[in-house]
Amino acid sequence: MKLVVQIPCLNEASTLPLVLKSIPKQIKGIDEIIVLVIDDGSTDDTVAIARQHGVTHFVHHTRNQGLGRSFHDGVFKALELGADILVNTDGDNQYPQDRIGDLVQPILEDKADIVIADRQTHTIDHFSPWKKVLQRLGSAIVNKAAGTELPDAASGFRAYSRESLLRLNTITRFSYCTETIIQAGYKGLHIESIAVDTNPKLRESRLFKSTWEHVRKSGITIVRAYIMYKPYIVFGWLGCSLFVVGLIPFARFVFFSFEDGTTRGHIQSLLIGSLLMIAAFLCLVLNIIADLIRTNRILIEDNLEQTKRQRFERARSS
Repeated sequence: MKLVVQIPCLNEASTLPLVLKSIPKQIKGIDEIIVLVIDDGSTDDTVAIARQHGVTHFVHHTRNQGLGRSFHDGVFKALELGADILVNTDGDNQYPQDRIGDLVQPILEDKADIVIADRQTHTIDHFSPWKKVLQRLGSAIVNKAAGTELPDAASGFRAYSRESLLRLNTITRFSYCTETIIQAGYKGLHIESIAVDTNPKLRESRLFKSTWEHVRKSGITIVRAYIMYKPYIVFGWLGCSLFVVGLIPFARFVFFSFEDGTTRGHIQSLLIGSLLMIAAFLCLVLNIIADLIRTNRILIEDNLEQTKRQRFERARSS
């Protein structure tokens, strides 16, 4: 059983040694542990520091391409290395790497496909009360979209089975966290969560400049992922809502026409109702088109999964 621990890094020369030193050298049930550093355009000594600490496997980006792309490229490299389990941690030493053994245990016992660490955000001192509320709200929205019950959907400290990596596909370049949860829920992959205590904060987040930027980008990612897999719910409800609302102006037109005995003066109700009905019809058309695209996407993803299996099984056996 081979475990790959991947560390996305952007100028982490000061904190990376703490991460590398705390990664377990032996884990029960694991035969080999490989550390993979994804250098996302670092301009400091991140790579040199990693080499000094014995890291021999890297993914290099000549410029910063984002956490989502780093995760995507790290997954492909890990599969090429023959990973049975992939653990993702961060280069800022936010996560307790000594808990990696606990993180992979449900996968080793065939109880889960993905395990996500619960940072227990309500206990983190440097999180403001507002940020804690947003974290809970964000997790609730992701759980609603994915059909899961995860206390910390934004946590990047995760373990993935080889099977889950072959089935998941990341698109967003901002962050893979919410997207992979929604995909996993849709594809029937089982996700578990374990509670961990995070390490003291050493630097500010580089993933986003402000909390509102994080909220905006995360919201866009959630909506895109949800529409991608369940467009009939989004456009169906929107179309039905517009149709029902559109009936109100027509009802108003009929009511006043009978009351006044004339249709003069109430044409605006017909115009508004007609516009709403047209919008409802367009939602119906979009629903049909989006569902056809969803069906096509399923076929493409099935083909991509088989392609990845063939490619990485050959790499594993060679």
